[in-house]
Order: sequence, then C-alpha cells, then structure tokens
Amino acid sequence: MNSTKPGKVYLVGSGPGDPELLTLKARRLIDEADVVVYDQLPGEQILSSIPEGTEKIDAGKYAGSHTLKQEQINQVLVDKAREGKKVVRLKGGDPYVFGRGGEEAQVLVSHGIKVEVVPGITSAIAAPAYAGIPVTHRDHASMVTFITGHEDPTKEDSALDWDTLARFGGTIVILMGVSMLPRNVSELLKHGKDPATPIALIENGTRPDQRTTVGTLDNIVRLAGERGVKAPAITIIGGVVNLHDELGEIR
Repeated sequence: MNSTKPGKVYLVGSGPGDPELLTLKARRLIDEADVVVYDQLPGEQILSSIPEGTEKIDAGKYAGSHTLKQEQINQVLVDKAREGKKVVRLKGGDPYVFGRGGEEAQVLVSHGIKVEVVPGITSAIAAPAYAGIPVTHRDHASMVTFITGHEDPTKEDSALDWDTLARFGGTIVILMGVSMLPRNVSELLKHGKDPATPIALIENGTRPDQRTTVGTLDNIVRLAGERGVKAPAITIIGGVVNLHDELGEIR
C-alpha cells in the first residue's frame, strides 16, 4: 500500500441488527477494510464477523460513557485515511438517520478526504416490521415522522415541536428515546395527545432477543418500568400499534 496516497472513508450503515439485513455492499466493504471504526449498535453478530486481521477501533457511545468523543472519532477517521487506509466507519441503522454521519462526512470533506456513504436499513422501519407493526397503513396512518430521543445537549431550546407532534395524525417513531420516555410521554399528554393512544417499545429490534412492550400513553411509563425496558429500543406511537396483536412478532 502506498501510504502517501490518501485512503478513503466509507460511512457504512449496518442495518438494525439482524446480520441478514446487512447489505451486500456493506458486507464486502467490511471484509475489505484495513480499519473498522465501530460503535455498539451493529450488534455482536455483525461485529464478530469483522475479519481477524482488520484493525478494529471501538468508538461506541454507551449510557453515561463514551469510548471516544465525537471530535476524537472524527480525528481517527481523518488520521487513518491520511495513512492511506481503507476505512469503514460502521454505524447501526443508516448513517444519515440520527447517526451523525452527516457531521462526519462534513469533517472528512473539509480535510480533503474521499468519503462514500453506504445506506443501511434503519431500525425506525425494520424493528416495527419485525414486531408486526407497519409504520404506515391505509386504515391507520398515511404519514410517519421520525424524531430523536436525544437532542444535542448544548441546544438552548428543543427543536421538537411537541404541540405539532401531539396533533400529528400519523405514526411517530422515536429513536434512542428510552431514557427520555417519561419526558416524551409527558410532553405529548401536556399538549393534548389522547391518553389512550397506542404505543409500543421495541427492544433489540430484529435480533433474536427482540421484545415488544405495548400499552397506551397513560400507562406505558409504568409498563416500561415493570418490564425493565432498556436501550437499544425505539418507540412507536399511533394506531398502527394495534396491528401488533393481529400480526404478531414476525421473525
């Protein structure tokens, strides 16, 4: 390898966790990479499939603890590419859906590093599908909105318009929102959302240990506490949740 020639960074979405939902391109790039910079969301089955000779760098963000801060991750990607390496930045779901892939792409481009994005299946649609919950349905929801349960903590004000969300007639999907569930539910109820609105929490979506907890806005916080719901999990709000009883867990 000619180390004087800059390498390239691939922002690769690993999908929601089921290794069979990894795209063919993602699989090829992981197998060909010199370096894989990963977080915890791809899951053990995918992470354990990274070839032995590949340099692996854990950049995971865990509850209350970051292996690497975002600025450090950015620098690792730049440094490894400047060494002439083929770098895979492996992310759960899709790199551009609440995955900070856009920020990393901006940094790489600003440093003159070649970057390519490899889309992945987002858990926002895959996890509900595996739980028998279509995010859209002619009889229940013609609209769907995705929101993040974790906004930038440096923001002075929330970018989430809870009044609009409470009046939204479609499906609401909240990613990374388990720790903020009481706040999110409280905001929706405060702004007039019907307490009887169906809601589902899906843990470890598309993986063998996927688990779904179904309730309504007025009891889901209690149910989540009783069942010990933990991240990674997504929240689905709306009439489509009622289809879970009919369609069940689809594996």
